[in-house]
Amino acid sequence: MNENETLTVTLTLDNDEELECAVLTIFEVDARKYIALLPLDEDGNNEDGEVFLYRFLETEDGEPTLDNIEDDDEYERVADKFDEWLDTQEYEDLDSEEE
Repeated sequence: MNENETLTVTLTLDNDEELECAVLTIFEVDARKYIALLPLDEDGNNEDGEVFLYRFLETEDGEPTLDNIEDDDEYERVADKFDEWLDTQEYEDLDSEEE
């Protein structure tokens, strides 16, 4: 996979609708892994900037699984960490444009 390719996953929603999402990052908060997903439309774009945050786990066979974040405090900590990551990405983008 070259660096311009986007890793995607397909989520199956509660109503059995499937939604293609780009993986933005996998990160840790309080020794747990989380994943940030960017939902894509049928053209592979995201118009509204909405991001989904899930707990990221691996089964014993190494299969990735996602779990909803039920606790509001946990979600806030995860969202804050994701915002920090986003800020560093924007800074790195600006930094690389100046060179």
